[in-house]
Amino acid sequence: MDELMMREHPTHFIQTGVIDCDVHHAVPSIQALFPYLTDRWRDYIVEHGIKGLEPNYYPKGAALSARPGSELSSGHPPGSDLDTLRRQVLDPWNVQYAILNCLYGVQMIHNEDWAQAMASAVNDWQLAEWLDKEPRLRASMVVASQNPEQAAEEIHRLGRHPGFVQVLLLVRSEMLYGKKHFWPIYEAAQQYGLPVGIHAGGMTGYPTMPVGWPSYYLEDYVSHAQAFQSQIVSLITEGVFQRFPALRVVLLESGFTWLPALMWRLDKNWKGLRREVPWVDRLPSEMIREHFRLTIQPLDEAPVPEHLLQTMAQLRSDDMLLFSTDYPHWHFDTKEEALPAKLPPGLAKKILTENARAVYRF
Repeated sequence: MDELMMREHPTHFIQTGVIDCDVHHAVPSIQALFPYLTDRWRDYIVEHGIKGLEPNYYPKGAALSARPGSELSSGHPPGSDLDTLRRQVLDPWNVQYAILNCLYGVQMIHNEDWAQAMASAVNDWQLAEWLDKEPRLRASMVVASQNPEQAAEEIHRLGRHPGFVQVLLLVRSEMLYGKKHFWPIYEAAQQYGLPVGIHAGGMTGYPTMPVGWPSYYLEDYVSHAQAFQSQIVSLITEGVFQRFPALRVVLLESGFTWLPALMWRLDKNWKGLRREVPWVDRLPSEMIREHFRLTIQPLDEAPVPEHLLQTMAQLRSDDMLLFSTDYPHWHFDTKEEALPAKLPPGLAKKILTENARAVYRF
């Protein structure tokens, strides 16, 4: 009974509606993109016998990959049916807005021109098949980061469209995102007031862990936190936010319990090494609190609820966390479990709606 009472406050706010900042929809088949491709690229796909670009970030046999009921009788991947998404996410959560993050394998393509064509096709497909059919949906703009100049062109093409509220990158990249190589993306995103979302996943050709290839999916999945930490340090130390002071970065499916320790370590070592990066003219932790936001699922909840609340307090900001279900991935069984237990009502409201409204344009 005590545990039930602990979670009554989050339930109350869920009933008033939420902004879900990480929902995954899936391309049902590569043929679904054909109406949005030119003859050249349709012929290219057919002639090369390309069956699809679905990444294997969430293996079919892994329990966390798909929540019960999200599998489709058509055989198409979970998340590829709008009516099912309405039934499992939008309606039961009384969603005000849900942000779609499409993880189709555009970033796996080595041909830069084809990658750009596929990114544009995915975006046009999102508009026609999702955003135009459901007013509660918004989407992240898929860009082919292999060529940042072309990615910036895509942002300019769609940056004013109200359906797109974010530019989507994947955390495992060919090089660190602080490098000037990627700055055309940030310049275009800032111009249109779009945050850059960095989501778990990616394909680089290099080992996914700093010391080599893992043997098991569990190793690969957990090690994403290391990649997110590396990208934060790079974006801070390379001077991205001095050059683009209005830019916001949202870390999607990253976890957040590791962040206080990273901020402490970065602050401590910056004090001794700041002559190396003179453009970092204040504590890195202050810059992180200003420029970064993080979604809460998957939630690394401690057995004792107070311990997680202590970790959240160590962020020293109530503005950083955004609500997400990470649908169709399976991280909790009931709505009450989607938020930390014993969460103060005021903070619950900020996480469920207010923080998202401050960073995204709705």
